[in-house]
This record gives sequence, C-alpha cells and structure tokens, in this order.
Amino acid sequence: RFVPKRMVPFSFPLSRCALWDPIPMGDVIGAHVTYYRNPKLSLVEKTLRLAYRHAKQNEKKSFSCFLLGTLAVDEDGEGITLTIDRFDPGREV
Repeated sequence: RFVPKRMVPFSFPLSRCALWDPIPMGDVIGAHVTYYRNPKLSLVEKTLRLAYRHAKQNEKKSFSCFLLGTLAVDEDGEGITLTIDRFDPGREV
C-alpha cells in the first residue's frame, strides 16, 4: 500500500535486551490510525467542564494536563471510537 511521504518510521529506544529480532522483515506498511479505520471522538461533558474550569483557574497562559480514555474498535470493524472520560491536571514538578 501507498505510504505518504509525511509519515516517518517509528523506532524504540535502545535497551540492553530485546524481546524481538530488530531486523526488518517484509514490506513497509502505514501504521496511521485513519489509514484503515474511520475514527470517532467521544468526550464526556463532565471531563470537558473539569478541564475548562482548571484552565480558567490556572494563572499561566499555557499549562499541561492529561485527558485519559479508551480506544475501541466498532462492532462492524470499520471504525474506531476514542472515548475520553477522565481529566488529570498533572503535577507542576
């Protein structure tokens, strides 16, 4: 299959022992999530409100946080759904 030029191969950090043979085998394939599936995003309202409230109360112009959720393949196998249901403001340090 065609792999767009903007996609780059991924690599894992060096380690002392490997769980698999690192020598490439076979043809190059695209690993982008939208290449084979139709993505859908579902966001729980409570999570969005918590993130919004945290952003308004934060004195800094930009801050970091985590949105956590679940990735599931649809029953028909044609799409994936990312359901974001948790907000974690993270730590300052």
